[in-house]
Amino acid sequence: MIEKINLNTLIIAYILILSIISFIFMGIDKKRALNNKWRIKESTLLLLSFIGGSIGTFIGMKVFNHKIRNKKFYLVVPILCIIIISMLIIILTN
Repeated sequence: MIEKINLNTLIIAYILILSIISFIFMGIDKKRALNNKWRIKESTLLLLSFIGGSIGTFIGMKVFNHKIRNKKFYLVVPILCIIIISMLIIILTN
């Protein structure tokens, strides 16, 4: 029998997928920045963070050394990470 997937599992999968996408986008944007090519809009990167990919964005900032001097990123992304991580802790402890 196939077991029902509960809401908590879906939320965790959603955050994981968005974090992976956000991390990849940060890497792509950094590579394009170094090659003076068309860039991914900051609003797109921030939107991905806001809708659940902030962990991937934050890790991407550190790994790729990207957007670390941009106030929008170094102020907003860590706050969003704290919110997402807090939500994950609540989900996992219930």
